[in-house]
Amino acid sequence: MRAPDEAPSEPPAPLARRASRLARELAFTAAAVVALWVGVGWLRAPTLPRAAPDFALADLDGGRHTLAELRGQTVVLNFWATWCGPCRMEVPGLSAFARAHPDIPVLGIAVDGEPDALRKAAEDLGIDYLVLRADAETRKAYGVSTLPTTVIVGPDGMVRSAHAGIMIQPHLWWLTR
Repeated sequence: MRAPDEAPSEPPAPLARRASRLARELAFTAAAVVALWVGVGWLRAPTLPRAAPDFALADLDGGRHTLAELRGQTVVLNFWATWCGPCRMEVPGLSAFARAHPDIPVLGIAVDGEPDALRKAAEDLGIDYLVLRADAETRKAYGVSTLPTTVIVGPDGMVRSAHAGIMIQPHLWWLTR
């Protein structure tokens, strides 16, 4: 029995209303986290010249590749290291993106490791895109101080976007459109 000065209690909200409110709160929280993630990645990204610096880098078999060879295509440059946990976490998304968008070359530019160690890491991680070995000049030209760093180069050879931190697949899709 309730005391005379006690207000009548509200009946509990039906389960469907509570579930709906929880879903809205979770969606809002997820959107805020993604917005924060994108914002921080954009703020931490290197400042690059408008025109993407060209490079000539070796792949794991010793072949040479240049950015200029890919002119006319949107290109994803992903700077990473074998010891970098966030780099390793984003590989499945990058590989899935590379498989789903064969018209957009994805280049994994490793800042550490010898070819054999990189080949093993690429195999262990399931990397489905070309892995190149960065040199000091390329790292400096792209201002890479945080790993991973992803740079999107447009078909005209101009830098479209740079992002420091894990690149999630929807963000990568949006930046390459």
